[in-house]
Amino acid sequence: MSHQGTPGIPGELDLVLRAREGDRDAYAELVRRHSPRLFALCLSMLRGRESAEDAAQEAFVKAWKSLRSFRGGSAFSTWLHRIAVNACQDFLRRNSRIRQESITEDASVDERRLREGEGAPGDCAAKIESADLAEKILARLSPQHRLILVLREVQGFNYDEIAEILDCSLDAVKGRLKRARQSLDENMRHFSSRGGV
Repeated sequence: MSHQGTPGIPGELDLVLRAREGDRDAYAELVRRHSPRLFALCLSMLRGRESAEDAAQEAFVKAWKSLRSFRGGSAFSTWLHRIAVNACQDFLRRNSRIRQESITEDASVDERRLREGEGAPGDCAAKIESADLAEKILARLSPQHRLILVLREVQGFNYDEIAEILDCSLDAVKGRLKRARQSLDENMRHFSSRGGV
């Protein structure tokens, strides 16, 4: 956890301490800082944008209500991600037949990527195609495999942090990550053999 901020910008510890005392503005800043990663985590588990937004919001509400129980033994982001994982698992249990929403919800997503992309248009198209293929492959994985891969490979949590987020042993993290990578490899081979279709 960052203990100090730059001049004029409060550090995370300062924000957490203020939020614990009921400062809603401090908590709003924490939400702003952590929303993108938390939403990405929820989306990796739930696949649907609306469901992910609901779960992330639920996680932030739960974190606010239990903020006084946060003692700083781990990074705030680790604690928050654990709450989000639990919120997603609750959501999956409540909605066992959750509808799989399309990753590419409409053409405007690709248009925005092209507008915001750098380099030649061909490079942008290749990046979009590659990103879409990665999304298709990830969509074939179980929620638990997607989760642990996102935590490690996308969000960069170390094994100890993942063990805390998932409330399991270090050996369990290593085993789950190995199985998730094997599943990813198998699905990549599947897409390669079918020409990415």
